[in-house]
Amino acid sequence: MPRDSTPPVEGTILRNEAHSHADDAAAAFARLRPVFSGAADAIGSELNLHLTGSHVVQALVPGFCDAASVYLLERWLLEENAYHSADPAQIEARRLALRIGTDAPEDWEGTLPVGEVIVFPRETPYTRCIATRTTQLLDSVDAHTSERLSTAGGDDVRMDSLLRTASFLVVPLHLRGIAVGFIACTRGPDRAPFVTEDAASVESLAARACVALDNARRYERERRMALAIRQSLLPATSQTFEGCRIAHGYLPAGQDNIIGGDWFDVLPRSDGRVSLIVGDAMGHGPESAVAMIQLRTAVRTLAGLDITPAELMRRLDALACDTPGASFATCVYAEWDAQKQLCTFVGAGHPPPLIRTADGRARPLTLTSAGLPLGLGMGSYEPTVVRVPEPILLLLYSDGLVESRDTDIEQGIARLAGLLGTDGAEPAGTEGPDALESLCQRLLHKTPPAGGGADDRTLLLAELTPAKRPAPS
Repeated sequence: MPRDSTPPVEGTILRNEAHSHADDAAAAFARLRPVFSGAADAIGSELNLHLTGSHVVQALVPGFCDAASVYLLERWLLEENAYHSADPAQIEARRLALRIGTDAPEDWEGTLPVGEVIVFPRETPYTRCIATRTTQLLDSVDAHTSERLSTAGGDDVRMDSLLRTASFLVVPLHLRGIAVGFIACTRGPDRAPFVTEDAASVESLAARACVALDNARRYERERRMALAIRQSLLPATSQTFEGCRIAHGYLPAGQDNIIGGDWFDVLPRSDGRVSLIVGDAMGHGPESAVAMIQLRTAVRTLAGLDITPAELMRRLDALACDTPGASFATCVYAEWDAQKQLCTFVGAGHPPPLIRTADGRARPLTLTSAGLPLGLGMGSYEPTVVRVPEPILLLLYSDGLVESRDTDIEQGIARLAGLLGTDGAEPAGTEGPDALESLCQRLLHKTPPAGGGADDRTLLLAELTPAKRPAPS
């Protein structure tokens, strides 16, 4: 730990001393077990920033020190560039975790809340630690920290005890030559002050923690992106459609697969019509997700042209030919006209829709043509027009609900039709919004996962109610 060349803050004494870095990282971390608590072993076990920070402070307090906190640079969390200057005028850091003695974190939430962003001026040991990426070892907290904690504590008598610090340690968190935060540790007058061996141990702990924090940050970023994409793809269920109420459900293929190739949408059309679609781009992961987004966007654009369902599918097929990852995607499209009491279907290699009539029985709808998957450039799609004089339930779904290793797709469709038909549901036309959503969730969760959970499960449930025609005079 090289001696810090920055002049010390008035009222504090730097005790930075040189020490050797000859020990390799594995040997250094091997020394952690007798120094820190068992929580050190948990660092990196969860891809969660707050849990990782909590494991760090639990490893330090109360066995190693009286209080510890973990701060991460706000720039790093926001994925911005590092500070332009090697000697920044200030840094902004977010408190990720805090532990004081044996107190629970919530005991200090009102005074020192986790998640608070603090601005540290240049003269503080925290900014020096970030600027130089070297550990700061002092005999007491600096004046800025003392004043800040006193102000935050107000009349809290515990703050006086916290400020009676006889030894203060600030260790940088840095990754690939870039500082990302720091760990701060304090010991009171009843304990021996920190020595360079203690600092070296915390540096080894920090090295492990930094990798875990970076992994957690990357995972949380990717999860936020996937969730944002998924949320943006949900149909607007709050909208009111003439003669149509909808409920939808989605389950990813695996525990950590937030988004895949399935998509679904509900689109208002002119003259009170409503379009519904469920599709599936082959595969999983980001490539399938990108193909799915492009197909869904294309359907929205084509629907705005007010062309026929068959023409819409032909143009979508042509677009899929030039869309990477969209070849062999499947979908089924429905256009509902409550005034004309007609529903027009067009399929593209997708499992057939299911219809439940007022008597409670459900059956697959036989389409004029099942159609070929998208992206083959064949352009041969025929509409199937169904007259709907009475309310029905319409179910569009992905193959994840009907395909498995144990049964063929026909058996899966029959099983799903049985669940839709008489599984405790009220006759069509008598269900309220909550009942429709409840039925949707039953269908989604009672269907065995296809292939042991290897495919997404998506469904779109619609109650279609035709407009009443005036009685003949």
